[in-house]
Amino acid sequence: MRGRVRFLDTRPLRGSRPFRDLWIGTSASQLGAQIATVAVLAQVWDLTGSPVGTGAIGLATGLPMVLFGLLGGTLADTVDRRAVVRATTAGQLLAAAGLCAQALADNRNVLLLLALVALGSACGALGAPARRTFPVRLLPADQVAAGLALTSVSFQAAMLAGPALAGLVIARWGFPAAYAAQAVAVVVSLLGVIRLPAMKPGGADAAGGRRRPERGGWRIVLRRPTLWGSLAADLSATLLAMPVALFPLVNEIRFEGDPRTLGLFLSAVAVGGITTGLLSGTVTRRRRGGLVQLTAAGVWGLALAGFGLAGPLWLALGCLAVAGAADTVSVVTRSTLVQLETPDAYRGRVSSVEHVIGVAGPELGNFRGGLVASVTSAPFALVTGGLCATLAVAAVAVANGPLRAYRTPSTAVEPTAPGVTDAATAAG
Repeated sequence: MRGRVRFLDTRPLRGSRPFRDLWIGTSASQLGAQIATVAVLAQVWDLTGSPVGTGAIGLATGLPMVLFGLLGGTLADTVDRRAVVRATTAGQLLAAAGLCAQALADNRNVLLLLALVALGSACGALGAPARRTFPVRLLPADQVAAGLALTSVSFQAAMLAGPALAGLVIARWGFPAAYAAQAVAVVVSLLGVIRLPAMKPGGADAAGGRRRPERGGWRIVLRRPTLWGSLAADLSATLLAMPVALFPLVNEIRFEGDPRTLGLFLSAVAVGGITTGLLSGTVTRRRRGGLVQLTAAGVWGLALAGFGLAGPLWLALGCLAVAGAADTVSVVTRSTLVQLETPDAYRGRVSSVEHVIGVAGPELGNFRGGLVASVTSAPFALVTGGLCATLAVAAVAVANGPLRAYRTPSTAVEPTAPGVTDAATAAG
């Protein structure tokens, strides 16, 4: 057993029916979201013919994610988290139905379309912190990483298959069919959540009623080195080395702007993520989660620096595949650590911090890359960004001994609240 290569760890799917329901619903929702993303992009372009219009999609999506994500963290620590996700998923279904209806009515008002996108984004962000706490409540401590790896695999698969499927659906049946597919996927997600057990936040009253959450959501992040170190490493990697905004420019200067090559860039990242996800048992069974995350975040930066220097297409795609693999490892280990290191009474708010960093970091990183490239060049922006990200992650590793030494507990151990000395956690 020790010497055998570990493939995808499927114990969570085999051993927990509630997690299996959640995973099926989440996988369907992710696929539907990818289909809808392509449909919205195509419809906005059809209505406006302007890159400003398509750029507004990011604004309609990103702002609600940040604003409602933080609010959702407080909500998740106040009421039953299952109820929060049920309600917000129902809101996403309403938004999907609205998108389908406006497409059937041949809507020509781009503001209405963006408003429905913003509604769906707000509902998703409001429920995201609560949803992130589910695996640690449904699975044994030693299977949480495996559960998150399974979720990551389904996300990467949706990224790979969703856009292609969307193109086929839109070409054959039009925008209404694409939005209808999203609505069906959200229904599957809602059914999966409905079957889950109640999940009251830690410290809720016996009657399960609304309670005022204990103070200290941000304080626990700042006082627990494993938490701030893990989030700082992730922010360093995405803020300093996010490459997506530079893909069109790299494609233009090196590969004659071939749209097929541009698609390969995106696919290579997803292929790396899926491949690593399918072999994730090798990672999820390792208890040195902090060290694994730091290493993966450093590899991400080096791989993107290599992409900036790569000349042949095969080498560029290889670097992106390595970056996608490293990103998957980093996300799985970070999410596992954050959930296991946070007391349940604070998991909603700490999850909202993780969610906002996961959303804002890449967007700001793409902006940084575009800004640097506009005054220098795309290769310079990629190489300096990747190397700076690796150096920043190394600085976090040097400064944060508890994160380097962190070991995933083999059994469920409830972390202590802020202000309570936890010698075991401090020692890793």
